[in-house]
Amino acid sequence: MVDGYAADGLGGVRDAFQANFDEDLELGAGFAVWLDGELVVDLRGGWADRARKTPWGPDTIVPVYSTTKGVAALVIAHLIDQAPGVSYETPVADLWPEFGAAGKDRVTLAELLSHQAGLPGFVEPIDPALWLDPPALAAALAPLPPLWTPGDGSGYHPLTWGYLAGEIAQRLAGRSLGTVLKEVFTNADGALPRREIIDFRIGTPPSEHARCADIKRPSALAELGELNEFKRAAFMTKWAAPDRGGAVWREVEIPSANGHGTAAAVARLYSIYAHGGRLRDREFISADTFAAFTKPRTIGPDRVLPFEMEFAAGVFRNNNLIYGPNPETLAHAGWGGSMAFGDPDRGLAAAYVMNRQSNKLQGDARPARLIDALYAALSGR
Repeated sequence: MVDGYAADGLGGVRDAFQANFDEDLELGAGFAVWLDGELVVDLRGGWADRARKTPWGPDTIVPVYSTTKGVAALVIAHLIDQAPGVSYETPVADLWPEFGAAGKDRVTLAELLSHQAGLPGFVEPIDPALWLDPPALAAALAPLPPLWTPGDGSGYHPLTWGYLAGEIAQRLAGRSLGTVLKEVFTNADGALPRREIIDFRIGTPPSEHARCADIKRPSALAELGELNEFKRAAFMTKWAAPDRGGAVWREVEIPSANGHGTAAAVARLYSIYAHGGRLRDREFISADTFAAFTKPRTIGPDRVLPFEMEFAAGVFRNNNLIYGPNPETLAHAGWGGSMAFGDPDRGLAAAYVMNRQSNKLQGDARPARLIDALYAALSGR
């Protein structure tokens, strides 16, 4: 059932991964760990399709939903680092004048990226097909009034975050966020051999669709806690999301929700969090910009998620210790259970991906078991 590799001393991680299958918690899944630049765990198991005919293989890719945000945030940090006169304290409207409407002229990049802009969704109806046209969706967000005073704490933006971040990337780079990801970070769809690319994309071309795992959606609604106007706008309207999973949805760039890749690729990108903006001999983000990017921007009860959240500028800070014992770890979770993190104290990064979704927004029992096993094994090395 389980295939792949776990380095000496990490057999307990393999056992934990197997246990998720033994307890019938999985359809198909992958788990990968990079430690000090070395891939020390790369496990996979189960089935890539709901019919259970296609085994989950080393080249199987899967959407990781909001775990994509942590990758997109790295791209934005790189672009800010490269842009003269731009910092996380720059008003969004300086780059995107239309965004300054309805009292949002002083909203900074940091506030927007840390879910403080007050735009978690559309209160008034829109055509759900608009979600598949990112420039048009971003243009529809720009004139909206915020649902709370921007900068006054967070309200998670499950989908809109990606369209806002994507427009910022376009304004900074003159090309899309997914394009910068390919050109600068991954070389996905490039000329190098497959072993030399990072197999992750935001905007997945038709040539890769045959490798995509089927998604088995959760049987219960997400656990949102007590409903409010912010949660309704973000999740509960008929127009709150596009149809997911089709070819068009895979191909368009939604930096909040539809990154596709392998566990090893996702973990490798999150290794940048574990190494201060660097990956091996490459600096993607300077030390000063990385510090501004990852410092706490807000902490407290979130208006949309039923948790107390600590946000940096586009990634979670591990205040709740869901992603291991280090509060300085940077992480993100995705709808259905995916997650990835980078622990800077250990030079450690890990990612869990799967195609059988749960209704947990954070703290899914399957990756929790893997994280516990990983840190237990490392403590004995």
